[in-house]
Amino acid sequence: MNTHKRYSAEVRERAVRLVQEQQGEYASNWAAICSIAGKIGCTPETLITWCKASIGGQANDLGRKSEQERLKQLERENRELKRAVEILRKAAAFFAQAEFDRKPR
Repeated sequence: MNTHKRYSAEVRERAVRLVQEQQGEYASNWAAICSIAGKIGCTPETLITWCKASIGGQANDLGRKSEQERLKQLERENRELKRAVEILRKAAAFFAQAEFDRKPR
């Protein structure tokens, strides 16, 4: 006998949001989860699973964003360094040429 209920994504998101918002109103995180799970009609273990999945997803999104920002920063720095190397290369060539053009004493 299969008694699994399927909950929509909206219900899951709302339940997780309720847990996050109402954690301070309960003595413990577990008490908040048990209370909200009873109101929604799921088990506390199911709600914990949803909360963990939500936190993991948020962490992955933040990780991706920070990686993208870091990549942009490194690309910007790489462009600056290439410009600096080009300037130094041209300056070195200029001074080397000036040294050859100078008359000996």
